[in-house]
Amino acid sequence: MKRLAQMALVAALSLGSGAASAEKLPLSDLSAHLNALQSGVGEFTQINPDGTIATGTVYIKRPGRIRFEYDPPDAALVMAGGGQVAVFDPVSNEPPVRFPLRETPLSVVLGRDVDLARANMVVGHSSDSTTTSVTAQDPDHPEYGNIRLVFSGPPVELRQWVVTDDSGAQTTVILGELDRSARVNDVLFNIMGEMRKRGFR
Repeated sequence: MKRLAQMALVAALSLGSGAASAEKLPLSDLSAHLNALQSGVGEFTQINPDGTIATGTVYIKRPGRIRFEYDPPDAALVMAGGGQVAVFDPVSNEPPVRFPLRETPLSVVLGRDVDLARANMVVGHSSDSTTTSVTAQDPDHPEYGNIRLVFSGPPVELRQWVVTDDSGAQTTVILGELDRSARVNDVLFNIMGEMRKRGFR
């Protein structure tokens, strides 16, 4: 479940469509793109380490807040707020699994001020015929895993990412168009409120 949360959290950082380019986009442009994303709603497709596929809706409100609602039959919920990540299992009578957001690779890009040029944060920066890929990690805690972000552009657009967790398992999130004009209410990221709504104290 922790791996599911790590993969899902990053899904909220996407924008819509954009033109392809063969040139490697500079880290400063990629950081500015992520920092410009304040809130939005969109769809995502997730490819899990075992090859299964899940879809759903993501809500984001930076910094540090994201919510992934998975479509049936999964119907799971992963949300981050107040520095915590909570994973709700719809078939369990147990409270959600919770852990610090800072212990996931997503903390690299969900921070208040993303700076991919920070020393030791980026461990890979490459380009193919259409996209630029950046692999980033917490320079102070590389044991938390890493996240590979895939961008198109210019104009810069985040298309997908691959999260590698502390066990080496990989989850891919493919991003749909993010509606940045949509209203995103703070209550969507209130973990304690969601627990109370589900009957947990």
